[in-house]
Amino acid sequence: MQTIGLIGGMSWESTLEYYRILNLETKKRLGGFHSARCVLYSVDFAEIEEWQRQGNWQEAARCLLAAGRALQAAGADFILLCTNTMHKLAPSLEAELGIPLLHIADATADAVKAAGITQVGLLGTRFTMEQDFYRDRLAKKHGLNVLVPGEAERQIIHEVIYQELCMGVVKASSREKFSKVISNLADAGAQGVILGCTEIENLVRPQDSVLPIFATTKIHAEAAVNLAIKNRGN
Repeated sequence: MQTIGLIGGMSWESTLEYYRILNLETKKRLGGFHSARCVLYSVDFAEIEEWQRQGNWQEAARCLLAAGRALQAAGADFILLCTNTMHKLAPSLEAELGIPLLHIADATADAVKAAGITQVGLLGTRFTMEQDFYRDRLAKKHGLNVLVPGEAERQIIHEVIYQELCMGVVKASSREKFSKVISNLADAGAQGVILGCTEIENLVRPQDSVLPIFATTKIHAEAAVNLAIKNRGN
């Protein structure tokens, strides 16, 4: 099995899920005592969050590139960036690192298309919902029509992510708000919804959504196990 490199800590609550899923899926596929061969570089999210607020993406890129190089030096065969938002910087990592980056939007788009869905809602941070780095990849590379919530709902989602979920706080009242947002996306024509922030999966469950949900942490981690096992003899 190839070694999976994880750039985590954004936030550590969701990185825990990555580690859990990687190992569960590896055992499921290979059986016995097998577990995932992986190395983790966990950043200080306080620094990342401040650079996000400041719009200082150059400094954030420097940090993530240093993490990626450390993972490469530690023997990683490919990289997982354990966050949706910071895939804004994926092109920099892909250009500078000597090993592949398994892009979370590509893995998610594959799952959406496999379900026969062409029009999908997207929930995430304001960066993910409003900027083009994620939506355009889904649309231009994979042919998906992407719907996002309205301005007021985008603000609610963003605040819940940073003020609650990234702090390990899960509230029933916030779950109800997200369920309403998803219902509105369904009314707008969405056939499914992407949970495009790795923390949202700690809040929204399948029973909380009128639409099929695409949980990016789970999808990304499972795709990594598929790749690591597929290439283990290479």
